[in-house]
Amino acid sequence: MSDSLTDGRKFRLLNVIDDFNRESLAVEVDTSLPSLRVIRVLDRLLTMRGKPANIRCDNGPEFISHKLEQWCTEKRITLQFIQPGKPMQNAYIERKNGSMRRELLNAYMFYSLSEVRDLSEEWRTDYNEERPHKSLGYKAPVKYAEQYYRSSMTDQKLFCQTANGNHSNIAESRLNRKDIEKPKIINLENSK
Repeated sequence: MSDSLTDGRKFRLLNVIDDFNRESLAVEVDTSLPSLRVIRVLDRLLTMRGKPANIRCDNGPEFISHKLEQWCTEKRITLQFIQPGKPMQNAYIERKNGSMRRELLNAYMFYSLSEVRDLSEEWRTDYNEERPHKSLGYKAPVKYAEQYYRSSMTDQKLFCQTANGNHSNIAESRLNRKDIEKPKIINLENSK
């Protein structure tokens, strides 16, 4: 996404969203967002959230660079590009971008990048923690994820194992169900 300050300087926004619960993971704001900056944001997210299975993005120059491709290969993350001219293949982030455009970028006049960053972070926090999403059962993304993982943990049953038949010394082990572990897919958007 892009917009401009009151003095006419253009700025760009890099949005990262988790497909599973529509959580906005990052909004990076600056006058330029090259591939090394995108990689820095993704490294920070990997440290905070763990590694996704896939990253889906549009065909912007910061995403089609060899540096991002090499980074994804090293991290064993699949990089998926939407078809040019088909933004609905990245529908979750397009929906978020539309909301952010209407509620933030079109609603305010910005005098500095720090003001854009501050208001973007406030908007992102509200989007993640307070705003109900119809597709998530009218829950906010963070609350939906908390409920999902809490119910997943109670679905896992503890099974007692006795190797020698001695029931007084029972070792408990947790048998993890593979259907509970969902692959993470995040989306990137930095369209003009």
